Amino acid sequence: MKKQVKIGFAPTRRAIFSAPDAVKYADLTRKKLDEMGIDYVDIKDINKEGLLYNDEDRIKIAEKFRKEKVDGLFLPHGNFGTEYECARLAKDLNVPVLLWGPRDERPEPDGMRLRDTQCGLFATGKVLRRFRIPFTYMTNCRLTDPEFERGLKDFLAVCNVVKTFRHIRVLQIGPRPYDFWSTMCNEGELLEKFNIQLAPVPIPELTEEMNRVRKDEADKVEDVIRYCRENMTCKIEDNLLNNVAALKVAMRNLADKYGASAIAIQCWNALQGEIGIMPCAANSLLNEEGLPVVCETDIHGAITQLMVEAADLEGHRSMFADWTVRHPDNENGELLQHCGPWPISVAREKPTICVPVAFPYNGAVSAEAKHGNLTLARFDGDNGEYSLLLGRAKGIDGPYTKGTYLWVEVENLKRLEAKIVEGPYIHHCVAIHADVVPILYEACKYIGVKPDLYDPIEEEVKAYLRGE
Repeated sequence: MKKQVKIGFAPTRRAIFSAPDAVKYADLTRKKLDEMGIDYVDIKDINKEGLLYNDEDRIKIAEKFRKEKVDGLFLPHGNFGTEYECARLAKDLNVPVLLWGPRDERPEPDGMRLRDTQCGLFATGKVLRRFRIPFTYMTNCRLTDPEFERGLKDFLAVCNVVKTFRHIRVLQIGPRPYDFWSTMCNEGELLEKFNIQLAPVPIPELTEEMNRVRKDEADKVEDVIRYCRENMTCKIEDNLLNNVAALKVAMRNLADKYGASAIAIQCWNALQGEIGIMPCAANSLLNEEGLPVVCETDIHGAITQLMVEAADLEGHRSMFADWTVRHPDNENGELLQHCGPWPISVAREKPTICVPVAFPYNGAVSAEAKHGNLTLARFDGDNGEYSLLLGRAKGIDGPYTKGTYLWVEVENLKRLEAKIVEGPYIHHCVAIHADVVPILYEACKYIGVKPDLYDPIEEEVKAYLRGE
């Protein structure tokens, strides 16, 4: 289900241009937002015009928007606009800002112009920069132009990424596997830079919760078992399938208990000594429900998965994967694979719960993912600097392999390979069946993360964001 994002709607005017025309275009914009089903907070109760143009009203508007917890600020310029009030309001709220104004009409027969909207947009853009406020600019277009609807919807997705990123708490189940130095993260730095929080719990706390749910929430465990048998081929003993189900319910309970929006689990090898299974199938079930679970205690991977799904407004489930091996026949082909955490909705065949390729324990999932166009991404950092590697790929045919897998083709694999090796990235990434590259690129300006495109498409992305 698409996630709803709420924006503050603050149309603005300047006194020396036509106030009636500014009111007219504000109302036309309201009508368009209503037609699009946008959730917005209006300011018609602040003054009789329903416009932002003085400081007294700006303070009231800020209070209202904070109370309503808006995720973004939309500043339509009905005429030239009052640029310093727009900047002050944006500074007060610290949310993504969308700057736009409708195209001006032909000058009057006597040579008079009623609005000079474009000129005002130039002024507001400069003042926002003076206030050091990042903002998104939607091209000066008509309400009926396709650029308006597309630009507004994209802005909502950007707001969703920013809101998600600023409120991340990852449930960390166990430390990273000893051998995986690559998944090391700086917990203090993530908190200091981004307010990203970790909720670490030891594996015994997980197993205790599994034992509890078997007794106290047996009906939930049975529901999960039934779901697995209906939607997956279960090549696993009944007692181990019960472990899968109890693990799934327990992880969900712990995430709820600690207020976590994602989970990173030490999936091997201490866990197998405790419960005798791989956690992949349980991870898959939670990923399908929209609670991202990543492997090998990869905190940066969990952050990536949250960002990518937020960019798509939760329209598709994403896949946490290894960049694994090169395609045997396609020079730009690569295998995305993992032991089985992918949600079943991405599969092009009925998934199987089975033994994985690298471990002797049951509880993994095997299925090839659907082909199609994809976004690949990886949030990572070291030495105090963080960036988001991102780009496009497409699913292609390739040899069968165990686990959840998909062969993909990129424009230039050697270029991508060098990016990953030279860092700050690792062998993990997130893929999603949607083109969210422009959304993630734009969101980076609000969260203090550098966008890092692995193909030379920056001008193409910027052109798209300009409405071209």
